Amino acid sequence: MEKETFKNHIKIFRAKFDWTQEDLAKKVGVTRKTINTIENGVFIPSAYLAIKIAKAFNEQVENIFYIESQ
Repeated sequence: MEKETFKNHIKIFRAKFDWTQEDLAKKVGVTRKTINTIENGVFIPSAYLAIKIAKAFNEQVENIFYIESQ
């Protein structure tokens, strides 16, 4: 069975908008540490938070978060 990993493009989208982790955190109502742990794959966000992050970037959730098979 393939191993699956939850990944994201948060760093890419932050760069596109020229936002820091703190900027994104304020927009979605969490701490910078929460954004950092999500961005680095340490923490998987709830569906609610994933949608809030996608909305902050004006993107669909699937454009920010994805599952990678290995």
